[in-house]
Amino acid sequence: MAFSRTVALIGEEKLNKLQNARVALFGVGGVGGFVLEGLVRSGVKEIDIFDSDVVNKSNLNRQIIANLDNLGKDKVQEAKKRAESISDGVKINCHKIFYLPENADQFDLSIYDYVIDAIDTVSAKLEIIKRAKKAGVRVISSMGTGGKLDATAVKITDVFKTENCPLARVMRRELKKLNILSLTCVYSTEKPKTEKKDGAEKFIPSMIFVPAVCGLTIANKVVLDLIGEEE
Repeated sequence: MAFSRTVALIGEEKLNKLQNARVALFGVGGVGGFVLEGLVRSGVKEIDIFDSDVVNKSNLNRQIIANLDNLGKDKVQEAKKRAESISDGVKINCHKIFYLPENADQFDLSIYDYVIDAIDTVSAKLEIIKRAKKAGVRVISSMGTGGKLDATAVKITDVFKTENCPLARVMRRELKKLNILSLTCVYSTEKPKTEKKDGAEKFIPSMIFVPAVCGLTIANKVVLDLIGEEE
């Protein structure tokens, strides 16, 4: 049985809770790909994934769905293929879309048991969080992982208790404007490395360790919440 070791740890009833849950995952990149991996291997059977990007060479150093054979292909479709190769009967609903306030009305977040924000765009993150909270759905958000190397510095906390994270700082400011004064997030306490430049193009350096740990930490939190093992 694929989940025999899972049942031995959490029991049949809690596995059934996972298998009957429906989760929304925004972003299947460096963090989101590992979120999906953790959810699928834990027994979650229906996941909606949202991402407009394609796999490219710069993803190979850290994104679990990226390989030399799928460069240029849609991330949502590649993530779906990987999930289906792991868990029999898993249902992955693909949305190749760049989620923004302008198209957010297309999606009803109230249908989900959990909403996961694993994207970088502040306006989109705010829209996801605002709508999830309005719908009364649990939401967790990933803060910045770029420029960080220490995988042991990852933790779960409220965004208003974070430090050393430029993205979290922006999120705190913007959430206050929306009168949202609490948000569970995963972030790294490590101070980020300096942004580097490649010719005229600015980019944020990254390796697999921190995004992967953040993704699995989010998946762990979501699974524990879904089965009623919240701290």
